[in-house]
Parts: sequence; C-alpha cells; structure tokens
Amino acid sequence: PGGAGNWLQYMGAVGSSRVMCDNVPGLVSRQRQLCRRHPEAMLSIGRGVAAWTAECQHQFRRHRWDCNPLKPTTPTIFKVTSFVSGSRESAFVHAISSAGVVFAITRACSQGELKSCSCDPKKKGSAKDSKGLFDWGGCSDNIDYGVRFARAFVDAKERKGKDARALMNLHNNRAGRKAVKRFLKQECKCHGVSGSCTLRTCWLAMADFRKTGDYLWKKYNGAIQVVMNQDGTGFTVANKRFKKPTKNDLVYFESSPDYCIRDRDVGSLGTAGRVCNQTSRGMDSCEVMCCGRGYDTSRVSRMTKCECKFHWCCAVRCQDCLEVVDIHTCKAPKTAGWISRT
Repeated sequence: PGGAGNWLQYMGAVGSSRVMCDNVPGLVSRQRQLCRRHPEAMLSIGRGVAAWTAECQHQFRRHRWDCNPLKPTTPTIFKVTSFVSGSRESAFVHAISSAGVVFAITRACSQGELKSCSCDPKKKGSAKDSKGLFDWGGCSDNIDYGVRFARAFVDAKERKGKDARALMNLHNNRAGRKAVKRFLKQECKCHGVSGSCTLRTCWLAMADFRKTGDYLWKKYNGAIQVVMNQDGTGFTVANKRFKKPTKNDLVYFESSPDYCIRDRDVGSLGTAGRVCNQTSRGMDSCEVMCCGRGYDTSRVSRMTKCECKFHWCCAVRCQDCLEVVDIHTCKAPKTAGWISRT
C-alpha cells in the first residue's frame, strides 16, 4: 500500500530521532515522546502499518468500502483511522491497526531489532502441558511487550478525548490487541533416539497475521451498536435485545453510509471505476457494487498458464496461453465530484 510504503521510506530517510519524530505528521505529543525514546520502534510500526493496511484491503476486497485511504501518498501512521465515521468500518480499522502494531513490535523484539525488548524473559526453565514435561527454549514471542507498547502508542491518540468516539476507539483498539494474543501458539521440537519425544523444547509463537484478520472480520460482521450511558463514562447496547459487548467484540455508534459516492466526511472514495463480478450475487456483484448505476465492459487480453503437466520428479511445466476476458467496471455517478457539506 502506497501510504505505508511511503511512510517507511520517510522514517528511514530522516536523520536524528528528534528531527524525525518532530516531523512525522499526525502524531500527538505522547506519541512523539515514545518516538524519541524508541526511534528504532518506529520502523517496526511502519511495517505494522503495511501489514494491517494490506490485511484490511484483503478483508474488504469485495465490498464497496475497500479500506483504501483517501490520500494514500501521505506519510502518516494513523490518518486512515480518522477519516471514517463512528461506523462499523471505523471499528474494524481501529482494531486491525492496533493489532498490526502489536504484531510488528512483538516480531521486532524476537528478531533482536529493538533495544528495549527481546524474547519473552518469562519463558525459562521447565513446564508441563497435556503431553507432559518440557523445557522452554528457542525464542518465545514477547507478546506482552508488544501489547504494552501498542497500548501506549496507539491509545495515546484517544486518551485526550473522553467523548463517545474516544471510548469507542479505545474499546476497539483493545479488541485488536487481544486478537493477536488469542492466536499465540505453543510450538515444540522433539529430542531423543530416532526422533522420539523423550525430551521436548517448546516456545510460544504468534500465528500468521491473516488469522487475526479473519477473526476480526468475523467480529466486524457481528459488531454491536452502542450508545453512551447517562453519566458519559461508558456505553450500553443501542438495542436491548442484543447482548452486552465483551472485550473481544467490536462496537460502533453510527450506521454505515452506503459508500456509493465520494464523500470525505465518511471516508468514501465511491465505487466509480471499481471492478465488479457480473455473475456474483454477493457484495461484489455489479448490481450491488455499482449501486444501480450500471457498469462498463471492456475486453482485455492477458497471458495465463495452461496445459500444466507434472513431470517426474518433481516439476510442473505449463504453456503460456493468451486469454481474452471481459472486465466490468462501475460507471461514475452523473456528478462525480466530492460531496460538500458546507
């Protein structure tokens, strides 16, 4: 994604940590302090931005809103989280971005890239699980440090405000952090005669970030609409028939717009020019994606692999074939400019 990539280059190009941190757009004072104290962590956060942006775009690839920032060339960290309303999509973006920072910082700790952390220091000595005794060894991912750093850095943007949006964002940030920790798994290596498991060495490792993305996608689809409580210290469910949200659930205040047209206030780029699926009946169908405006069809030629054969042993050889396909793209609305609310 352009924004995350540009931000990484920006961070690597600037000289001293003070100059670098004072010039990164979009940081609040607490984030600048953390940046100056841990300048090497900022590059890791840049990788986290790239990871969560790609994951967000993957999860929304068939939807009208596809998680593309309004200004993808802007080298900033969380600007993307500020342009969507208090909607279900905003809830997902805050959760996945917080998760991305946890994942990136934790990974950087394990790889020895940060001075302030390393492998999990608590995973030492012997322990016991359902298979018996084992020794902690290797490098266990220091997820607790990743969670603490992400909470301090990401939540700093919301701590100043005590309004409904701030409370919503803090809740969803925490849900994202918990999602990464949920998929921490124990991996082991056996030692013994002929590979027998008389001795085991184990460590804790994060799962692939896709698992976190898939889990948060399910939480997005089951997100719970809430309203502020009477004393303004928290929220309650908007519809009393629904259960109270847990710390793992995503919450939102406002119903989502339809995202059919370009509208800066809700973070919508519109669907003009988006590719749609003529045979689908889902969200990516031309009828739904194009919001009833119709679509244009263009015929394009592309090279594909065909007539693939397996050759003993062990190769697959294919021919290059020219394929002609129809590409369907949504028509633009008659007034294609940005909506103005002034």
